[in-house]
Amino acid sequence: IITHRRTLAASLALTQCGAVSQDIIYVTLPLYHISASLLGISGCIQLGATCVLKKKFSARQFWNDCRKYNVTMFLYIGELCRYLCNQPCKEEDRVHEVRNALGNGIRPSVWKEFLMRFGPVKIFEFYGSTEGSLAFLNYTNKIGAVGRAGIFSKFLHSFELLKYDVWKQELIKDENGRCKKAPIGKPGLLVFQVTEDGPFYGYVGNKEASEKKFLRNVFVEGDVYLDTGDLLVMHEDGFLYFVDRVGDTFRWKGENVATSEVAEIIGMMDFVQEVNVYGVSVKNYEGRTGMAAIVLKRYHNFNGERFYKHIENFLPSYAQPRFVRIMDVMQITATFKHQKMHLANEGFNPEIISEPLYFMYEPARSYIPLTREIYQKVVSGEIRL
Repeated sequence: IITHRRTLAASLALTQCGAVSQDIIYVTLPLYHISASLLGISGCIQLGATCVLKKKFSARQFWNDCRKYNVTMFLYIGELCRYLCNQPCKEEDRVHEVRNALGNGIRPSVWKEFLMRFGPVKIFEFYGSTEGSLAFLNYTNKIGAVGRAGIFSKFLHSFELLKYDVWKQELIKDENGRCKKAPIGKPGLLVFQVTEDGPFYGYVGNKEASEKKFLRNVFVEGDVYLDTGDLLVMHEDGFLYFVDRVGDTFRWKGENVATSEVAEIIGMMDFVQEVNVYGVSVKNYEGRTGMAAIVLKRYHNFNGERFYKHIENFLPSYAQPRFVRIMDVMQITATFKHQKMHLANEGFNPEIISEPLYFMYEPARSYIPLTREIYQKVVSGEIRL
């Protein structure tokens, strides 16, 4: 349920980024998404600014459109900025009037690459959800952060990061049944207190789904918090960083693995164009081990030895993906988010998957082709993970 009050609050996001009525704002996102409809369209109406509305996002036409319509700001979500970085370099890459971009879901490595290639565009990364009244905005250009928890934001929104058991998918509580706060520097489940000033209006015609979002008696009897389903981490300087969705993070060898962090490391490799990390179940093992679906850059091949060395250098052993799947095209949602569920369900069985599969084989210090023989040895326990 989107109230009039919520619409007005969301429409101020462009103003918070310094946008004015003279700005020309490029919206390429689907209008059923809150970023396009409330931040974009409503924001332009609120400002009296010009909106350039594209029927469908096109990485190839993006900068041509920006130059044609003298665009000064654009909205992004998910992997949109990475798609722009993956386009062939052109001499006119920095020839444009764009000075600001507002959105969420840009990876730190893409953020850096985007600035180096397209010039000093100020990225306003934010955190928010359609159903929640809580939002953070990074207006300081701190790469990777979604915002900062200062005194003012704490005053506006009563939020907490709670200790969370990823494997059991439940909150960690004390002997009195109360929730524990996540320590500084450790991921926690983001929740915010439901009050008159920060209400939760629920889902239309679905009381059961609405009730599932509530957490009651979190710290004291009678308090009510909303479960965002997102894991965030706060550093000592107060900056907040998105870690993962609760369902995406998995547990292996007694450790929690954030898929977004592993994907960030893999994405550093020069032959990787796109990567989607998820956990897969292995017979007779507790938890899930990592698997990476990768789309290779054009004219590049997968190099198992280099990949092994890179993974070994930058990731702890429990976070190193044991399996790799090479894909021609990554399946994404209409809002540029990776689809993980079907990949996780298919697992790493070469009998089911026709695409090239690789296995992290430590004796060879390389990722080698995952044959049916190796698959059987892994499943039978002959090859230990």
